[in-house]
Amino acid sequence: MTRVLLIEDDPAVRRGVELGLRRSGHETEAVATGEDGLESLAPFAPDLVLLDLMLPGMSGLEVCRRIRETSQVPIVILSARGDDIDVVVGLERGADDYIIKPASTEVIEARMRAVLRRLAPSQPGPGHREAPLTPGDLEIDPVSLRVSKHGRELTLAPSELKLLLFLAASPVQTYSRQQLLEQVWEHSYYGDARLVDACVKRLRAKIEDDQRNPRYVQTVRGFGYRFGPL
Repeated sequence: MTRVLLIEDDPAVRRGVELGLRRSGHETEAVATGEDGLESLAPFAPDLVLLDLMLPGMSGLEVCRRIRETSQVPIVILSARGDDIDVVVGLERGADDYIIKPASTEVIEARMRAVLRRLAPSQPGPGHREAPLTPGDLEIDPVSLRVSKHGRELTLAPSELKLLLFLAASPVQTYSRQQLLEQVWEHSYYGDARLVDACVKRLRAKIEDDQRNPRYVQTVRGFGYRFGPL
């Protein structure tokens, strides 16, 4: 059973999604404002947040930003427009995925499962030991799932860590955005390249000295991204 915090101001949408999730066995708390959502975050301790962007008072973008100040709980944006610039900004502020409204309970559940599966820590099998990667001034430990720079541990969101581990495992290999969507995000359909771009932007802000001239996660113009060469 997944604990879901739904922040949605439209009463009909809120009630429909809440009932659908409850019927599927998910423990769901539904609130109408960003302020109420933030107040519910700690006591309810959700496994995932479904967040509408167009909220009265505090916007969904501000709610996303405030959640990320204290928590790495997965956030899935609910948006009425797939091309809305707010979706891109939300992803850059730490959201993990987005869903276009209206959406059936089945679609919402499928995307929730994909996000939770993707962000779940992957543990090595018994007896397995993989040496830390030490490119430049980074140390990436795929076993402990820790990343350090100059000896100082960095705080990476699960999606940022998964992307970094995937790219660093094959230095110099270039991957298209679609390949990264399929391998890291488990998305096989067109249209989510901004998930990759937003995650790269957040990751670079944490591991690069100069985001305009990245040393680690580099852009291959017209194709995608690669790790290095350093």
